[in-house]
Amino acid sequence: MAETKTPQALVCNGKKRAQQNELNGNHDFILVKNAMVPPSSVWEDPAAALAAARHEFGEHGGVNMSIEASAMFTVMEPENMGIPVVEPETMRRILSGELRPDRDFFTYSRHLNPTVMNLGRQMAALEGTEAAYCTASGISAISTVILQLCGSGGHVVASMTLCGGTHALLSHFLRRTCNIKTTFVDIGDLDAVKNSIVEGQTKLLFFESLANPTLAVANIPELSRIAHEKGVTVVVDNTFAPMILSPARLGADVVVHSITKFICGGGDIIAGAVCGPASLVTSMMDTQYGALLLLGPTMNAKVAHELSERIPHLGLRMKEHSRRAMAYATNIKKLGLKVIYPGLEEHPQHELLKSMANKDYGFGGILCVDMETEEKANRFMQHLQNCSQFGLMAVSLGYYETLMSCSGSTTSGEMDPEEKAVAGISPGLVRISAGYLGTFSQKWSQFEKAFYKMQESGGLFHKN
Repeated sequence: MAETKTPQALVCNGKKRAQQNELNGNHDFILVKNAMVPPSSVWEDPAAALAAARHEFGEHGGVNMSIEASAMFTVMEPENMGIPVVEPETMRRILSGELRPDRDFFTYSRHLNPTVMNLGRQMAALEGTEAAYCTASGISAISTVILQLCGSGGHVVASMTLCGGTHALLSHFLRRTCNIKTTFVDIGDLDAVKNSIVEGQTKLLFFESLANPTLAVANIPELSRIAHEKGVTVVVDNTFAPMILSPARLGADVVVHSITKFICGGGDIIAGAVCGPASLVTSMMDTQYGALLLLGPTMNAKVAHELSERIPHLGLRMKEHSRRAMAYATNIKKLGLKVIYPGLEEHPQHELLKSMANKDYGFGGILCVDMETEEKANRFMQHLQNCSQFGLMAVSLGYYETLMSCSGSTTSGEMDPEEKAVAGISPGLVRISAGYLGTFSQKWSQFEKAFYKMQESGGLFHKN
């Protein structure tokens, strides 16, 4: 496991304006010492880190923080600030970066916003990284990190099993627009990963902690070791496993998220995050070369406020998602269906995930049922949604209702048939995001109702 670090991140110091003696010092405005959690020796798990993070109060002492909804920020009158400079000079110093957000100087919310910064602090605590910056979507977090780390003509080694949008970004868009080339490998074959890295050319290794949709588990410590031996940065998409896995604690350099999924939990917000070293996040906000600042995937402050109120109960939700998924996988297996779930002992990476996972959060809220053909998969989902109301056919995940999709024709639809076959994505693979609405006995009876009705109407289920 990688050496532990004290999470420190984007912060706003909570003061209306800084005093004169605070206006000089470290120009790395992303990092403010002691703003996050106690020394890493007390870091137990993500919930403990979140609880130890600084609490942001509202403007008038409210237990919830205020929303700073302004797109732009005024320069305060000198007499109100106690700073012996004229107002235009203060503006110049802000724009040049001499007066910084960590001292409560802001200019424009595309750059930094106090409410979005607070959510970044929470995400840094969640993932155990020095800093975090929240974006308008998960794919914007992924694309800006790759662009920042690779530049034109860079080389990426990536898992062959990725979310369809990420796969398309790496295989087509970045190659065409930036000449960034990607070698896709079986991330479980450590020798293949090592042999695919070209020293001096490969800039980063990219993979998902739990693969979408196959649920293959990445050996994060070993993959990180291999990459670091060759000077390659490790970027891990941890969307499927917040709280469950902490990639930065296992050796990864950067963790990205589609906050849209489990972290949001309500299926009503699109958002993302980049979690990593303060130096990286600072560079991504550079006014001349920063991918985050110049490409502008800005998160709305009202969205950040909404999300910051959901993160405190993420741990409880993930435990229940995992508990339900495990129960569904166990029961569905007994019906004779082919189930893929890393919590089952027969899953090839069950012990690996168990060895890496944070205690008590389970094995994740996603399971798959392989119906072999797309026709059977669609009939299966239609019965579950329309016959018994077990779940909803929808392409996302992490919702309080159970969601189902046939991955090959939806979330992995950007991949061609050969790519899907190599990645192990069956045409009939149904990805199920286990919700927690209702009692388990109620939902299981709905599943059984659909199962037996479908058996009666055509017997399309394949039994092992």
